[in-house]
Amino acid sequence: MELPLLRRCVCELIGTYCLVLLGCGAMVVDAQTGALTHVGVATVWGLIVMTMIYSIGDLSGAHMNPAVSIAFTALGRLPTRDAASYMVAQFIGATLAALSLRAVLGVGDSQLGATMTILPPMSTWCVEAMMTGILMWIVMGVSTGAKEKSITAGLAVGATITMEAFVAGPLTNASMNPARSLGPAIAASYFENLWLYVTAPIAGALAGGFLYHWIRADSNPNPVIEHITTPEIEITASST
Repeated sequence: MELPLLRRCVCELIGTYCLVLLGCGAMVVDAQTGALTHVGVATVWGLIVMTMIYSIGDLSGAHMNPAVSIAFTALGRLPTRDAASYMVAQFIGATLAALSLRAVLGVGDSQLGATMTILPPMSTWCVEAMMTGILMWIVMGVSTGAKEKSITAGLAVGATITMEAFVAGPLTNASMNPARSLGPAIAASYFENLWLYVTAPIAGALAGGFLYHWIRADSNPNPVIEHITTPEIEITASST
């Protein structure tokens, strides 16, 4: 039976909190100690996404990413009210995690893992959109409705996050997630280029989701989830 919306939102808040706490935490620790290296940081991002999908994927869908929730709503898999509630929970979770890091580790040069880029603005936008499009494509392939159901969903999405962090991390910090970018930005008061990290993932998720939906349209597409009065189900993959 589907959980009430409030409980699903709590799952999304906790999932996004853990995502930012450990993912951005790895970035801060590496900036301060050099112990993890880029490979270690990228691996942490992939592992936390994977484990949270296995933890709450069947409860809320483990989106942990407003871009994913918006794409599912646009595809008719998630009611607008649920998506809006999810996004509020995701933003709160990300901000609380960044504030927790600030309280323990301070701001420092890493700006609490805030998304920074070495590319021009349009190049940054394109990288973030492309990476999120690939992520959403994978999410669509392992999800049923708005939830992760496959036993390999965590592995597939976690591996995707890891690979994209390997490639795009040194360029744009590989956010692919408006909540993951906004939380550290608020905690560190670092808002440079934030609009890129909010708009690009949403555009990329919509493009990846609709492309996959179009290709699968005539070959037993994933069913639309009909929500009853009690709210809360969601998921498919998160992001960083």
